[in-house]
Amino acid sequence: MGRRLNAACAVCGTRVYRRPAELERGKVYCSKICYGLSCRKPYPCPVCGKEILSGNGGKTCSRTCANKNRSGLRYKTGNQNNRALKTRSLKARIMDERGAQCERCNYSRFPSILNLHHVRPRSKGGKDEPSNLELICPNCHAEVHYGGVA
Repeated sequence: MGRRLNAACAVCGTRVYRRPAELERGKVYCSKICYGLSCRKPYPCPVCGKEILSGNGGKTCSRTCANKNRSGLRYKTGNQNNRALKTRSLKARIMDERGAQCERCNYSRFPSILNLHHVRPRSKGGKDEPSNLELICPNCHAEVHYGGVA
């Protein structure tokens, strides 16, 4: 024998039992899902004006309205702020100016493995300028960072 169903869910209308104190507070919900649905507020679609419920993450009511809303936007293409590309071109320029060899030990067998090393680290205000960069081999680079060599 269950309790008598004395209230109806404010969202879906399902009959539920609630204590008298809960009934005095106002609206009654059958589940957390219905409560969550009741919290969503409607707002108008910016394109067609149709009402949309908040909480679904959409800015427009449909894909059609989204496409209309997006038309006229200019998207940036190409490599904006591509740091790897900038570093590669800077390394090539320094190799052309100073030669394709390590500036510390004169290693020149495989110039493609040479690293750009910041004399003054970027974390301490160093810039990506040729005057602050050294072209060194991986062994010398490891010695600088892990061996304590200046």
